[in-house]
Amino acid sequence: MLSEDLMLLFLDEVAGGVRADASSVEHALAGAALLDQVRSGLVPEPARPHRAVAKLRRHVRRDVMARLEARGVLTVERTRVLGIFSVRTHSLHAPDEVRELRRLVGDVALGHKAPDERTTALISVLYAVRALHKVFDGDKREMNARAKEITRGEWAGDAVQKAIRARRAAAAAASS
Repeated sequence: MLSEDLMLLFLDEVAGGVRADASSVEHALAGAALLDQVRSGLVPEPARPHRAVAKLRRHVRRDVMARLEARGVLTVERTRVLGIFSVRTHSLHAPDEVRELRRLVGDVALGHKAPDERTTALISVLYAVRALHKVFDGDKREMNARAKEITRGEWAGDAVQKAIRARRAAAAAASS
């Protein structure tokens, strides 16, 4: 599933943390989950996909992590820092699978290989949340230019960007 692949890309295999902020991860996962649902035929492509992304983002990270844990790909460990702050770290049980996925998508993001449907979708949502450079090593400008070219016409990335803008606008209006 795209959403599981995307979560694996966001994970730092060494430190056990996540390579992007929570909001970006949630929005990207929601976009990938929506793509999963549309591609599997569970739902038709929504007329307003950014609203579907906004609704899905609430629980998608928890659901994706639970599926990855159930498959035995990783373990989520909860600890407290200074006895106050709850912190989650992730221990990967299939690091080779993650390295191969990162290499495959990274080669496309860096322009070494042509994109396919799967890599286009993953790059689309990573580009939408401005996380390509956080997930892959390489020149940020080159990756973003390549991603822009790859994702032209890809509706999921656009939906994620619109959902983020809508959330930011609502937050700005609430603080005014």
